[in-house]
Amino acid sequence: MIAAMAPSPIRQIAYFCADVRQSAARHHARFGSGPYFVADNIPLRLSRHRGADAPLDHSSAYGQWGDVMVEFVQQNNDGPSAFHDMYPRNSGRFGLHHVAIFVDDLAAAMDAWRAEGSETAFYGEMNDGFGFAFVDTRDVYGHMTELYEGREQLTDFYDFVRRSAQDWDGSDPVRTIRFE
Repeated sequence: MIAAMAPSPIRQIAYFCADVRQSAARHHARFGSGPYFVADNIPLRLSRHRGADAPLDHSSAYGQWGDVMVEFVQQNNDGPSAFHDMYPRNSGRFGLHHVAIFVDDLAAAMDAWRAEGSETAFYGEMNDGFGFAFVDTRDVYGHMTELYEGREQLTDFYDFVRRSAQDWDGSDPVRTIRFE
C-alpha cells in the first residue's frame, strides 16, 4: 500500500468514449446525472506519454453523479496516449478509463506509485501550469488512476460542478464551457 496516498477517496470516475456530448446525454437520461459541462479541445502546454512528448487534443464532459464527479473524455487526435493504451484507436472499444484522486504532492505521488510498480503513463500541464498524471494501474485495478494536487482552482471547479447539480431541475443537461 502506498502509505503517502491514504486516505485517498475517489473524486472522479472517467469513461473514454467516442462522443462526450452523446455519452453525457445518455448517462443523464439513464441515471439523472449532471448537468454536464463540456470543454472542447482542452489546451495543454505540456503533454508526455510514457516520458516522450506526445500532443494530446481531448475534450471532456464533467457532471455530478451522486457524491462523485463523472467525466466522459474523447481523444480528438491520433497518436499515443494513456487513452489509447487501454482503448486502441479505431478499435471501437470504449469504457472505464480512470478514477481520480487528489494528492498533496504530485511529483512525490508519481514517485511513490512508480516505486510500487505503477508507471506514469501520462503527464500533462494545463496552460496555467496545473499538472496532472495518469498512473498505469491496469494490472492492479483494471484501469488508470489520475493524480492531481487539490489546488484551489481544481477544488473550485469540483465545487462548481457539485453545486450545479444541487436542486437542478434536469433542464439543459449538456452545456459548453471553455478552459483557457
